Amino acid sequence: MLLTEAIKGFKFHCEFEKNLSSKTLQAYHIDLNQFKEFKNYQNMDIKEFDKNILKEYVQNLYGLNLKAKTIKRKLAVIKAFFNYLEFDEEIIINPFRKMNLSIKEPKMLPKTMELKEIRKLLKYLYTLKENFKYLERYSYKALLRDITVIEILFSTGIRVSELCSLEKNNVNLQAGIIKIFGKGSKERIIHICDSEVKKQIKEYLDSFKIYSSESEYFFVNRLGNMLSEQSVRLMIHKYQKLSGLSKYITPHMFRHSFATLLLEEGVDIRYIQHMLGHSSISTTQIYTQVNMKQQKKILDTKHPRRHFNFVDE
Repeated sequence: MLLTEAIKGFKFHCEFEKNLSSKTLQAYHIDLNQFKEFKNYQNMDIKEFDKNILKEYVQNLYGLNLKAKTIKRKLAVIKAFFNYLEFDEEIIINPFRKMNLSIKEPKMLPKTMELKEIRKLLKYLYTLKENFKYLERYSYKALLRDITVIEILFSTGIRVSELCSLEKNNVNLQAGIIKIFGKGSKERIIHICDSEVKKQIKEYLDSFKIYSSESEYFFVNRLGNMLSEQSVRLMIHKYQKLSGLSKYITPHMFRHSFATLLLEEGVDIRYIQHMLGHSSISTTQIYTQVNMKQQKKILDTKHPRRHFNFVDE
């Protein structure tokens, strides 16, 4: 069996037997195509692949100056493909079994914003909204949407992909809840509690007439289509510069800030884990490393050394 034919079978397996999400399937498609096109592997029989060929491919990935995380993901897809072939008895043994791969990712602490930076950004946006002269223009509607996007990112800590794919039927403003389908289609519910945020959401909904529109999505562009992740990134970067913030801000930084600021308020990490949609507590625990403000407060007010006073003895 040629590699091309084997990959078709694996894609069928991933889509209809494992029922993977469309986003995961797209990532698999890209990584498998890259593997297939390296040195015309598509013309090779799958039984010809051994650890030496795979080592050459690993070396090639490193030569592309990819991040360790990206290389790790790409190889995980190829390994899963050969596992599938071994299970289906198309090959005797997965050649990865004879390799001792160890790809270490550098531990990067999440980049966050301080509360004063978020406040400065939102203050600029609400001032812009208050002073807007031409309320009938699309630019005003777009501003209402942009403010709502940023408010929801900060209020819920959702991923930008989750925000853009959010469907209008999964938002209940009266109850103040948003139903989110995260990685692996895992469902979670986040509450919107702040009255000002709810008011802003309602203004956006009324302006775009979301619930009477044909689109299934909650956030839409001028044409009524789903708002893209890239549009959100560019929008946030635009307002970051206009508001006078020097720090480069990404949508994901609202998620990191959401978690870190809740930790500073003493919220149990397991609640934060659920709100972020992390399957493992170890993923959430990285935020404890950036919570330096809370650490300083604890050591300043709780450390027993504060009871020592040698001067007065």
